[in-house]
Amino acid sequence: MAIAQQIDFLNCVGGDWRPGHSSETFEVFNPATAEVLARVPMADASDVNAAVGAASAAFPDWRRTPPQNRIQFLFKFRALLEQHGDEIARLITQENGKTFVESRAELARGIENVEVACGIPTLMQGYNLEDIASGLDETMIRQPLGVAAAIVPFNFPAMIPLWFLPYAIACGNTFVLKPSERVPLTSRRLVELLHETGLPKGVVNLVTGGKAAVDALLHHPDVRAISFVGSTPVARYIYTEGAAHGKRVQCQGGAKNYVVVMPDADLEMSAKIVSDSAFGCAGQRCLAVSAAITVGDAGKPFTQAIADIANSLKVGNGLSEGIQMGPVISPASKTRIEALIGKGLREGGRAIVDGRDPKIEGGERGAFLKPTILTDLGPDSELNTTEIFGPVLAMQSCNDLDEAIAVIARSAYGNQASIFTSSGAAARKFRYEAPCGNIGVNIGVAAPMAYFPFSGWKDSFLGVLHGQGRDGVEFYTDKKVVVERWPKEWSRKF
Repeated sequence: MAIAQQIDFLNCVGGDWRPGHSSETFEVFNPATAEVLARVPMADASDVNAAVGAASAAFPDWRRTPPQNRIQFLFKFRALLEQHGDEIARLITQENGKTFVESRAELARGIENVEVACGIPTLMQGYNLEDIASGLDETMIRQPLGVAAAIVPFNFPAMIPLWFLPYAIACGNTFVLKPSERVPLTSRRLVELLHETGLPKGVVNLVTGGKAAVDALLHHPDVRAISFVGSTPVARYIYTEGAAHGKRVQCQGGAKNYVVVMPDADLEMSAKIVSDSAFGCAGQRCLAVSAAITVGDAGKPFTQAIADIANSLKVGNGLSEGIQMGPVISPASKTRIEALIGKGLREGGRAIVDGRDPKIEGGERGAFLKPTILTDLGPDSELNTTEIFGPVLAMQSCNDLDEAIAVIARSAYGNQASIFTSSGAAARKFRYEAPCGNIGVNIGVAAPMAYFPFSGWKDSFLGVLHGQGRDGVEFYTDKKVVVERWPKEWSRKF
């Protein structure tokens, strides 16, 4: 699909691309150039109701389709994602801003989830036991829920929809996807490719929009499950509202991810890895390191090493050769991040590297920032407590590992924490005590593979079952227990 200037974006309902009923639209911009890529209709309740209705109508036949047959569409989908990989990566970069290399890597992680979901004939199996009492057998089977929906963010336009969609439909559910209105083109292309597989109409539907569309999904009686990724305040709203309407809900919220750098770490290599984590994707990922704690003598050499890397990163349009970091998602986001940096400096912080208002050749209209590294922030500074979601790294020092873990424990978030060390004892202590759902040891971005759950604790996750892997299968199925007795005298009658 070629991107034309100011094209109208259509919702997909029951396999048909339709205009929205609402006259309200949202313009999708390339954050590197400010070019208008698409005009998106903001779906209202009638659009959502039509999509859910199509999904409901498709569900009876789809849930009766054998799992082995359902996954044949996913095998074809995987092949199409690989075949169109560069095209999809360009779309991601154009509407999100990340570099082409980052977009290609994002798609690869999404494809991993399609591959895992292809194992659903095994993953969805139940269990049984004969003779729970004399002549009685008991079986647990998993069955699909019905209609599931996902409300996904702008920062990973391909990967995050694929955390949910493949598992949901492989388990026999039908699906409604609501992408961020800022980055709908990638989701549109994913749905187009799904249709190319011959997937029955109505199994996967797409609506674009804002809060009105979200509320319609949360309130619709036929939507059984909601998956969400975004900020913690919105996650709380969706979790509360969805639960109040009887839905199964999983909500990945915000993060404040810490890294601890011990004196015995390879400081040069650690600085390179932490830099990739803090400034990759312009810091707009839920596992990005945004706070670094140096322990003891690691402070000065690590700080100098990462400052040198930050100053050398080449920032610009993600489709240009040699670019290492693209823009943030919008001018409004840039303004918000710069305001937070300014506030930190007014509160006594010091900028070792200041990336505000950079001069980017050819990027005068883009939402560009350069990496920023701050020190000397107070413990209650907003930059130490809030999710900045930009290329900003706040640094502090501690005397020992216990003190560093205590700093992490004070955070309201619990998405990821990493340690860099050559000590097995320190690594084990950190793994054991750090109160976060994803732990990295000498890893900057502890992103779980698709066959592990994408964990999160505290304000970083609301729910019980996470996305990906077996958690995904459990989330998208109901357990049914069957207890059977077949007395001999009954069998003689037939």
